[in-house]
Amino acid sequence: MSGHNKWSKIKNKKGSEDAKKGKIFTKHARNITVAAKEGGVNPDYNPALKTAIEKAKADNMPNDNIDRAIKKAAGDDASDNFERIIYEGYGPGGVAIIVDCLTDNKNRTAPDVRHAFDKNGGNLGTDGSVMFMFDRKGDIIVNSEDKDFDEFMMDALEAGCEDVKDMGEFFEAITDVQAFNDANDNLKEAGYKVESADISYLAQNLIKVDDEDQKSKLTKLIDTLEDNDDVQEVYSNWDD
Repeated sequence: MSGHNKWSKIKNKKGSEDAKKGKIFTKHARNITVAAKEGGVNPDYNPALKTAIEKAKADNMPNDNIDRAIKKAAGDDASDNFERIIYEGYGPGGVAIIVDCLTDNKNRTAPDVRHAFDKNGGNLGTDGSVMFMFDRKGDIIVNSEDKDFDEFMMDALEAGCEDVKDMGEFFEAITDVQAFNDANDNLKEAGYKVESADISYLAQNLIKVDDEDQKSKLTKLIDTLEDNDDVQEVYSNWDD
């Protein structure tokens, strides 16, 4: 859906290696600090911070790390002056890719992202080159164990969601950006276990890639991008 290996990442996040967790925690800390700087340190009045904290907790980030990241928002250290940059491009097989970054040095990030595309059979595009193929939406994933999809559909619509999908092991609820936080809270209150909740770029249409070499290069490209400390999220329209 919104990114490569969406479901496998959710299923395997608890089994991450320590080194991988360290990278994930670094990204979460950066995201929390930026959200707190932009909208204030109280998550009750800052939906972006609330979402950033929930994402961090979903990856088992310790509360002490979260608290330190929030406190950093009150500092004036230039190293914490991150800016959000969106890169767009195409991977092998014509797959559209959006790379969402938080960086304190775009002169480092841009060449790294371009190199990842060039090395793995892709092409970095200009602003707007693929964005028109995606919608900015709230994306909530819940565990479907012992849950009936029809009942979930009714609960999700009542919670403020606009669409739902049965993904087997998970149910997905799509919301308007403005309705995202309330819908997420409402689903939790209704007794659903939320595995992932975020404002995402969702592909309007997915495309399949049949060539095995292109699949391999796509996987390597997206893995390389996701492994970059400056990259927060990678979205694509690859139906993998």
